[in-house]
Amino acid sequence: MDAVRLIVTSRRALAGGGGAPEIMTEVWQAQALAQAIGSRLAVAGPPELRGEALGLTELAGRGCGVLDTPRLAPEDLRAAQLTDLGDARQALLGLGGLLGEVGIALVGLACAADDEGTYWQCMEAIDAADESRDRVRDMLRKLADREEALPEREAG
Repeated sequence: MDAVRLIVTSRRALAGGGGAPEIMTEVWQAQALAQAIGSRLAVAGPPELRGEALGLTELAGRGCGVLDTPRLAPEDLRAAQLTDLGDARQALLGLGGLLGEVGIALVGLACAADDEGTYWQCMEAIDAADESRDRVRDMLRKLADREEALPEREAG
């Protein structure tokens, strides 16, 4: 499945809410998807994005690592369903939106947390989601710079 479709699926699932365990599962799924997209971009994306994409992979991996790993059947793991990046810009725009929504969901969970462990888990996951989103923004800027430079090269 292509990245944009998986991102849309993740956004819908996150918006669908549920209790804290379901939201934490969706947050984990989103971070795992960000990790997979970053990995794909690092290997096969535009050359100017590869360093940032590797950083995204590491940050999103940290985001998964601070959360309890959900019990998912292999076919339910969205990141494993990623077969095609499609348009890198569209995938990054969608991923940036998803990571923003992840941060908002985590703030809500942290505010409602009954125990300190859940609170701190949310805080660390918020940091990872924000840093991942910053990486996505950096990659979008690099893509915009690249697109801006292409007409100049063609004219010269």
